[in-house]
Amino acid sequence: MYDYDTLSQAVNDLTKRGYKLTFEANSNQLNCSDGSTHELDHFDVVEFYRFEGDSSAGDSSVVYAIETKDGRKGTLVDGFGASAENLTPEMAKKMTISR
Repeated sequence: MYDYDTLSQAVNDLTKRGYKLTFEANSNQLNCSDGSTHELDHFDVVEFYRFEGDSSAGDSSVVYAIETKDGRKGTLVDGFGASAENLTPEMAKKMTISR
């Protein structure tokens, strides 16, 4: 695992390492910036990094490095704790590192 001080450092480095697409969680699937969608069993979270803001708990965020079964690589940025998006329980479970 890598060590980053900020969310932007993590996203920039992940992009350099090939995670160039952007994912967005939508119920029980991911929408990709290239127009594709991926169901729960079609992707894995391979790394994730959490960040907390100095001034507010609302500044908490997490970036996930995601690889799909068909070879797409990208990131998903979300809040965590009180600032997390409303994910289904199945999606929230999936957003852990798959091994």
